[in-house]
Amino acid sequence: MNELAERDATGEIATIYDEIRRFCAVPYVSSMQRHLATRPGWLPWVWAALRPAFASGRAQEAAWRITAEVDLPRVEPVPRESLRAWGVDSAAEATIRVVCDSFIRVSPINLILSGLLRRLLAGERPDDTPIPERAWTPPPSLPSLPSLVAVDTLPAAQRDTLLSLATLVDGRPFVPGLYRMLGHWPRFIAHVAGPLRTHLDAPATREAGERLLERLDGAIPAVFAALPPLPARPPMPPAAEFGGVLAALDAYRKTSPEMVVFSSLIRSTLPL
Repeated sequence: MNELAERDATGEIATIYDEIRRFCAVPYVSSMQRHLATRPGWLPWVWAALRPAFASGRAQEAAWRITAEVDLPRVEPVPRESLRAWGVDSAAEATIRVVCDSFIRVSPINLILSGLLRRLLAGERPDDTPIPERAWTPPPSLPSLPSLVAVDTLPAAQRDTLLSLATLVDGRPFVPGLYRMLGHWPRFIAHVAGPLRTHLDAPATREAGERLLERLDGAIPAVFAALPPLPARPPMPPAAEFGGVLAALDAYRKTSPEMVVFSSLIRSTLPL
């Protein structure tokens, strides 16, 4: 899907990107918001409508509480000697841990955001009952993360490994950012796509993602009810464009629970 890279964001979009990073306490903007930024008027309208849920911390606290309550799968760690043989030194090991932590932190938030946005697109509106403002300070951001590897520029074997972890969106492969970041360590991502893949595809793993999604869906009505009335500006985008946005949200609704569960699983492969 088309995305507006953070380095290319200017003006209002750059300001929104800054707030998303701060409120989510991660050093990047997710592909969901980067995609919305490519659609004229969409990200400013979405953020104006939904920002209060994130400025107050209600959305993040619900997302993080539920994620902590769901029993996420684990596997036996690989020996540290194997990591070193795969080119993963101590610094890379720490970076991989932070990459996984970042998706465990931000993907549930994106599911809350997409659920709130779905309600708006379905014509639902917060009621006019005033909700007291709530002061909230985000936690410290996670450290900087590696760049996303450009899948099309990789050698054939590495490209095929990443594409084996892709999800089809409109008939085209979409490689989630988790794997594109881990793509900097080809032999480690080969382990993820190879021996670890049986665990990624296991029924228990899928069920954990379904439980997480169900619990997050259950939290959305309360977060939505605490939103203030929609601001008059910016204007709502045309209804003719809703279908394309909903299709994008459908893709993220599939990949976001996977990112939480798979990140937890991948993180557990690292030795303590």
